[in-house]
Amino acid sequence: MKKIATLLLAAGLVFGAATGASAIDFKAKGQWIMSFDYGQNGGFTGGHGMTGYNKATKQGKNEDEFNAMQRVRLQLDAVASESLSGTVFFEIGGQSWGNASNGGALGADGNNVVKVKNAYIDWMVPQTDLKVRMGIQGLALPSFTTGTNVYNDDVAAVVASYQFNENVGLTAFWARPFNDNFAGWGDAGHGKNYEQNYMDNVDMFGLLVPLSFDGVKVTPWGMYAALGPNAFAAQKYDKDGNITGRDYFGNVSGTSAKYPSAGMLPVGGAMHKDGTPVKNMRLHEYGTAWWAGLTGEVTMWDPFRIAWDFNYGSAQYDESRLNRSGWLASLLFEYKMDWGIPGLYGWYASGDDDNPANGSERMPSMSVNNGNNGFSNFAFNGNPYWTNREGVLGYSMAGTWGIGARIKDVSFVEDLKHTLRVNYIGGTNAPKMAKYIVGNTGRGYPGLDPDGINGPNMQAVGMDPLYMTTEDSALEIGLSNSYQMYENFTVYLDANYLATWLDHSRSVWGNSKMNGKGGSDQERDPWNVNLSFVYAF
Repeated sequence: MKKIATLLLAAGLVFGAATGASAIDFKAKGQWIMSFDYGQNGGFTGGHGMTGYNKATKQGKNEDEFNAMQRVRLQLDAVASESLSGTVFFEIGGQSWGNASNGGALGADGNNVVKVKNAYIDWMVPQTDLKVRMGIQGLALPSFTTGTNVYNDDVAAVVASYQFNENVGLTAFWARPFNDNFAGWGDAGHGKNYEQNYMDNVDMFGLLVPLSFDGVKVTPWGMYAALGPNAFAAQKYDKDGNITGRDYFGNVSGTSAKYPSAGMLPVGGAMHKDGTPVKNMRLHEYGTAWWAGLTGEVTMWDPFRIAWDFNYGSAQYDESRLNRSGWLASLLFEYKMDWGIPGLYGWYASGDDDNPANGSERMPSMSVNNGNNGFSNFAFNGNPYWTNREGVLGYSMAGTWGIGARIKDVSFVEDLKHTLRVNYIGGTNAPKMAKYIVGNTGRGYPGLDPDGINGPNMQAVGMDPLYMTTEDSALEIGLSNSYQMYENFTVYLDANYLATWLDHSRSVWGNSKMNGKGGSDQERDPWNVNLSFVYAF
């Protein structure tokens, strides 16, 4: 009996110690967003639809002028210690009010709107300051001006970071955005799923070196990607649903794109010198892509702030007509005052030359779907809260240039802030490319409408919503307002207008030749007003 009592006491001590060691502190965070949009002439499909120019009210428009949506985000952290924790991040929605497919209709019984946005663990190597994060997580490359135009999205990755001292840090990562998504080729001898999931992975490797000194921050960075030959491939079908061949379209890059073809391939895909498409093309080898950047800010002359970004990227394939490379630079000057922060800024990105057979001269991008563009809330992907009505010109700023002015965080009433911005935007792509892009319509490519607009059922590979040449321009005016009604409750009101001018001469878009009407350089301009209510805890 004495031995049994001793064993029971020992077991109790063991289980008690185990219970104490495994004590977990659960922390919950959340966000409720109610968003209401009203606008016209925009298509408003988050980078997938027509931008409202030239008869867009009759075709390509797949949203109402008024739209009401909501989204809920719930994050649960299981914290064992400062050295170990786990996080799961659920997202419910977006739900469009009245839509049955996502649970917004009468009865609210939709079952396809709950998603795991993030799921990762954080841990530290014992006896060191090396931090590691593993799992599906948000990952973004650095920027001090526009926000990254290369990569910002959720991805499965391993990220390791180490702070050597107060001045020098190091972050390295491996991410796998795509693998085992390829459905296979339509091959008569092997069946419709021949080579399914074969060599379709994309793996990214990155290195960042953040440097911080008194009044100066600089971050040089680089990223390399191995591109499986079938990573951006898709089956081609006839009108009866039969597989007829292969192509390199995938889905145009957007909020939930499966393939980032818009950012990694030339507009129109592989083309001959006369602009006709290369049909039944097939890649055999891994492609390579790399990016390098230098971004930073100077605040030593406070209240002045100077910030800049410079990025260069290149994507190379064994079919050289698919190659894409280019650069983007941006510069920002700000002066902080008691009532607000006035600023001047500009950017320039390389654009396509007039030879469609040598690939693209625009900077490639893997994904910028989750980025908040610091210069534009409407023309590009910049809305800091939640709305699908942004990125009217494109998610990436590749192939454009612009200058702008803004007055940020103006406040005359407590808890109420305003930001006013004005941007003049032009294209850097050769006007002759417009003819090649329009010419591909009906030649085996999904194609574009006569003004280079990428419609929802006419999505061309490598295409942003609007392809801007050096003869095209736009003017964006935006006003953003935020009112913190309570500590955890904020109301946002955002209004934007985009005036556009496309060259309809026969040497560019050739509007009179393409649709038989005289046309005008003045388009129907998209605009939108968004009212959002955000409760966060």
